[in-house]
Formats: sequence, structure tokens, C-alpha cells
Amino acid sequence: MKLGIIGSGKIVHDFLTTANQITGLELMAISTTKRSEQIARDLAKQYGIKEVFADNDRLYHDPNVDTIYVAVPNSLHYAVVKKAVMAGKNVICEKPYVDTTAEAIELKQLADQHDVIIVEAITNIHLPNYQAIKQLLPKIGPIHIVALNYTQYSSRYDNFLKGNIAPVFDPAKGGGTLTDLNIYNIHLAVGLFGKPEQVQYYPVMQKQIDTSGILNLAYPDKQATLIAAKDCYATPRSFIEGEKGTIYFDGSTGVLDSFTVEMRSGAKKQVNLNQFPHRMASEFTDFVNIIDHHDVKTANELYDHSVAVMAVLAQAKASSNN
Repeated sequence: MKLGIIGSGKIVHDFLTTANQITGLELMAISTTKRSEQIARDLAKQYGIKEVFADNDRLYHDPNVDTIYVAVPNSLHYAVVKKAVMAGKNVICEKPYVDTTAEAIELKQLADQHDVIIVEAITNIHLPNYQAIKQLLPKIGPIHIVALNYTQYSSRYDNFLKGNIAPVFDPAKGGGTLTDLNIYNIHLAVGLFGKPEQVQYYPVMQKQIDTSGILNLAYPDKQATLIAAKDCYATPRSFIEGEKGTIYFDGSTGVLDSFTVEMRSGAKKQVNLNQFPHRMASEFTDFVNIIDHHDVKTANELYDHSVAVMAVLAQAKASSNN
């Protein structure tokens, strides 16, 4: 996979620290705004990226790039992905994918027409620990209670309180805790249990943005509470509780460093099957395999999952206005 990157924000910096661990990945180009061009040049020098552009159109039409990683503010995802697809590039788009299901359907149709692949970059469902949890659910089930917690005091929160609004706290740019952190919980819940029957979001609102919130998902046989906060400090713990036992883990639901299976019989085991120290390495390893082998079947499965998550996200947003 010959990768071009659009964006130079925090997530790009984070990704580049692990890019050299991903077999088959070549860093061909990075494009950013004129204002951030020097940042891009510094990243290119540090990580061996071959080209630097301050014009996305040049990246869209770079013949040395076959895949574009879209890492721009959420509100720009749709427009950037569409231009990349129309230029015949495969696309890896940061979470959350796009604003509406209609946009997702349109982009998928365009991707099919141009015979390219689109995938959403979301770490947790590509981790071996996630797959292990999914396989162990019957062992502890039937499952009736799920509590997923991603609390992470934001490094930008103090500035937000002072009126310095970063994109992750800007409603005009698709910010907010629901789309930034609780999205990981939604991906886990939908991946493990499917789409819920009912969705209700209870946000904590400050300056017209949710800085934390609780999302309740109702299933016929279980209830799930999804907690996310950028305005609180905690070491979060998540639980999946069944009749025969419980699975629990500490820390970010986007990382899933390890988890514990505790049975009602008293048996207890800690599990960690993740292969890489960095959370983004597994997803990009999968993306390289999908794109290099043009694995449309797997890409379509991931698309269906992303659309199901988007439906829950849309219901959550609508419910908070009721």
C-alpha cells in the first residue's frame, strides 16, 4: 500500500510513530493546509515521507499514491473522501466515518463505480483482544448487563473552558465526546451485540457541546450503558456481565490492552492477545491486506458495520434533542 496522508494533527503524529511496524506500508506523501505546511515538512523529515503538499488536489492526483488516509476534522470527511474516491484512490477515513448514512451510501456507490475501497479507521474492532472477547461471550452468557467506559480528561479541555475551542470541542466541526470517544464504545457494542432496539443519549453540555455523556442501548435481552467523558478524570473499567461469568478490562475501549474473564465458579484468567504495542498497528495491518489484495468482501463487511454504527450515532444525536 502506497499511502498518502491528508492532515497533520494529533492523530497523524500518533499514527506515524507506529507506521514502521506495518508490513507493506510505504509513506509516499502528506498534504496539509498552507498554515500547517511546516508541520508536514517536519513530519516528512522525521518519518521519511517522500512528498509534502500544501494542496490536496496534488495528492489526489499523485500517481505514486494508491491509498489516502483522511485525518481531517470530522466535518470535512465527506468532501475529502469524495474527492479522493473520484480520483481513483482507496481511502482510509478516520472515525467517525461521515455525518449521515446517505453520505456513506453515496461514497460507497462511488467507490464501487471507481473500483476502489473505503474503510473507516477505528482501532478496537481490529484488535485480537476484541476478537477473543467476541469468541468468549457464549462462555459467560447469556449476557444481560454491559457497561463500557471511555473517560479521558482532554488535554484541550482547560483551554476549552477559557474559550480556546479546538476542533474536538467545536460543534461546527463535528466535535463532541459522543463522536470522539463514545464512538469507540458504540463500535464495540455493535460489533459484539449488533444494533440495539432503542437508543437514548444523556449528554453533559458546555458551550453547546457535549463534554461528557451516557448513552443507553436497549436490547431484547440486555441493557448497555456507554460512558464517555473528556471533562473528568478516572481510570475507567468496563464490564460485560453474564449469567455464567464476567469479562472486564481497564483503560481505553479503543486500546483493549488486556481483559479478564472471571467465572461464577471462581475461575479467573487474564488474557492479552494483541500483537503490537500501539493500538493503530493492527487496523493498518488489516487495511494493507484488504487494499493490496483488493478484498472487497472484507471491506463490505466493515462498511456494513460502520453504517450500523452510524445509525446508532444518528439515533443518539436525535434522542439528546428530545
